[in-house]
Amino acid sequence: MPMESKVPTQNPRTLEAWVKLLDGVRVPVPKQSYDRVMAAINDSRRSLRDIAELMQDSPALVLSVMREANHPANASQAEPAESLEIALNRLGLARSRELLMRLPAVPEDDIPPVLRQFLLISQHAAQQASGLFASRLARLWQEIHWGSLLFLAPLWPLALAYPKLLDAWELRVIHKGETAADVEQELFGVRIFALCQAMAEHWRLPKWVTQGYRLLLEERDQLASVLSIAREEDLLNQQHRLDEAPGLRRWFNEPANTVLLANNLALAAQVGWDNPHLLRWQLLTALYLQTSLEDVQQQVHQQAAASARRHARHALFHPAEALIWPWQQRRPHPDMLTPPPPSSDDLGRWRKLCQALLAQPSPFTNAVHLATQAREAMLACGMQRIMLLTLDRASDHLRVQQTAGLPQEAAAMDLPLAQNRLLQKLMSKAGQLRLTPDNHAQFSALLPAPLQALFRSEHLLLRSLAVSDQVLMLAVADQGGKPLTDVSVQAFGKTSQCIERALAVFANRGA
Repeated sequence: MPMESKVPTQNPRTLEAWVKLLDGVRVPVPKQSYDRVMAAINDSRRSLRDIAELMQDSPALVLSVMREANHPANASQAEPAESLEIALNRLGLARSRELLMRLPAVPEDDIPPVLRQFLLISQHAAQQASGLFASRLARLWQEIHWGSLLFLAPLWPLALAYPKLLDAWELRVIHKGETAADVEQELFGVRIFALCQAMAEHWRLPKWVTQGYRLLLEERDQLASVLSIAREEDLLNQQHRLDEAPGLRRWFNEPANTVLLANNLALAAQVGWDNPHLLRWQLLTALYLQTSLEDVQQQVHQQAAASARRHARHALFHPAEALIWPWQQRRPHPDMLTPPPPSSDDLGRWRKLCQALLAQPSPFTNAVHLATQAREAMLACGMQRIMLLTLDRASDHLRVQQTAGLPQEAAAMDLPLAQNRLLQKLMSKAGQLRLTPDNHAQFSALLPAPLQALFRSEHLLLRSLAVSDQVLMLAVADQGGKPLTDVSVQAFGKTSQCIERALAVFANRGA
């Protein structure tokens, strides 16, 4: 069954619009898991418990069943189903089979990587919850397990529909330390936790899921107070402080908090085992379990290894991998890694394109034709996002001539020179500016706001191109926000020289 997920080019900006859009996204199910579950449903010898156990290997399948069972049209009970077995009982085998037949089942490798990574995090969280809490709260093991597995479910359709937004959020908030509220307002128009809470309530997910988001949104003061106690190194002092605040103790010891603790442990471990986010949740877990930080860390590492043995997949990162790394090493975001240099085929194509730019007489019929060739040469040398702007001297504006790797609306951008001193300097004389992490703070603020929004990058090249000392064009390029490779930077410089030569020959074609 094909994956169908039609997503508007412009993402929503309100909770209501996000809920409506994400509610209509069908999260795909791995075909191998789908086939096993369908065979079990068609086997009269298999019990509902057997089917539930098979389903839990596919979190997306679990979400679909829970959503269907808890839908107002299907759930006469006031309370949502708290476990998959209860949900299957509500639906019955016939309706469960009908539901499965409506779901998109695709080979696991065809599921987008960002979604697969989030599903893996959810499975890791369920393992942490079962290992840390289920044996101590055996009577509640189903609520703990299914609540932990589904806690991040509101993000699954978002990872399918808008993977780049979640990637950008991770890069800027987790790795670069930007303020979450500001980044989320810019990217989504709403806070991430508020969106997750709204989706969880709309789907009527287990109440422990919605309770966790309510804590993060509305009870942060109590969480901060508990964290202050958890930082006490003396366990006896911790207990004394909790005894002095019985209301806080009752609030923190709620079994539902196990779901929140397990998911934050799994999420924070994605960055590395030595990071302040993970330490905070380990301290809170140690206080909840009334044990030492060292004991919790050992248990968390053991559960990560157990999860990896069961859930690790090719091309996905599992935190258990990092247990053998140096302790301070963290997993870099893919956009923080230098891309590989251009292949020999790309460089061969680049040379041919540059030869065409240098040809005499000029092979170009007009300026657009020339700019198109220039753009292709820059792509071939390893640049991923490109904008070529030409100077309109009558209005003293820079207008976009060609783009690559940028949103469609970038083509309509118009930059007045009079309002920007950096552009004025670049257009007064041929030259090149390279933004790096060292000078980014100095120069990025000088860029026009539209350029900043399109090229949100610490690694950027701006080069003005001139003929006979008269600047005609500005080239802006990067490698998708990643660190620039030396080969590509050198090739970008040579390409710029070829474009200048092509502009000169083109300008004199009638002479």
